Amino acid sequence: MEEKRPKTPARKMSKREFELLAQFRYQLRQFLRFSEKVTRSLGVTPLQYQLLLQIKGFPGRDWATIVELAERLQAKHHGIVALISRCEKSGLVVRSPSLSDLRLVEVRLTRKGEACLEKLASLHRAERLSLQGVFAESAK
Repeated sequence: MEEKRPKTPARKMSKREFELLAQFRYQLRQFLRFSEKVTRSLGVTPLQYQLLLQIKGFPGRDWATIVELAERLQAKHHGIVALISRCEKSGLVVRSPSLSDLRLVEVRLTRKGEACLEKLASLHRAERLSLQGVFAESAK
């Protein structure tokens, strides 16, 4: 996971652009704070929720490899392995060796993980819909 440096802007930002950027970050933080509260209320951490969401939401299939999850969560491999282990102990996920490439491990949701994710995702969807247009306003 290589970090790319943003290009230096060609011109100075205006006061309005700073205000819009600050407002966007504020709204984003409000959504993340909501997410932190609601996930903990259901007994999982925000990072566990993100893991479940990335597994279920992985393009084209209902499982993901550890390498893919590390990329999607922008985390180091060993950190994702530890997170998966905690989720596995909680009964939220299972892992198994890939049948097509034995070097890879596939991570899937359990029924308990699916049920937990469904509750959390619908709460997040409702919150996201309540903010619909708010983030777009920041772009104007």
